[in-house]
Amino acid sequence: MRLVIARCQVDYAGRLTAHLPMATRLLLIKADGSVSIHSDDRAYKPLNWMSPPCWLIEDGDIWTVQNKAGEKLVISIEERLEELKHELGAEPGLVKDGVEAHLQELLAEHITTLGEGYSLIRREYMTAIGPVDILCRDADGGTVAVEIKRRGEIDGVEQLTRYLELLNRDPLLAPVQGVYAAQLIKPQARTLAEDRGIRCLTLDYDKLRGTESDEFRLF
Repeated sequence: MRLVIARCQVDYAGRLTAHLPMATRLLLIKADGSVSIHSDDRAYKPLNWMSPPCWLIEDGDIWTVQNKAGEKLVISIEERLEELKHELGAEPGLVKDGVEAHLQELLAEHITTLGEGYSLIRREYMTAIGPVDILCRDADGGTVAVEIKRRGEIDGVEQLTRYLELLNRDPLLAPVQGVYAAQLIKPQARTLAEDRGIRCLTLDYDKLRGTESDEFRLF
């Protein structure tokens, strides 16, 4: 990881053009080759960036970042204020707060939340591309795959779609229907899921735990 605080201007040329006038900014150069330019606002979002695969050519105070498509990010440095290099080492990955795992456990215990007559086959049903959160049967004996998220977004729908494609190749399980279950499902994710014949289910975490939510209550 390389961090450079510098007064610079930035010009991007590619599918469109963009210009950042001279100002003090943070230049972030990562080991994966990516280069991003940050200001002291906008939280984590950069002002401009180039994602890998790309390469950086430093010619004095003119830095040119280019990718395979020929897009260029030209950084003109007027003054370097600070520079730091540090090896961060292997990334252990994000440790979630356990809510998704607990939701899976609770839904498996209260499988009829999905509908009357549902029965559990197993949790973490392993496939060649990863485990399905819950595999169960509906009241008619049909197989149902359930993907559980705390926050339901499009990537979760895509994940469940891949599981369904694989599971439906197994004659012992097919036809397999899908349920996308989350505490909150984004409208775009719901639209995509329903378009693919996947049922969406909003989970009430407190209700599944057997407690009543006191949200928005005074007493």
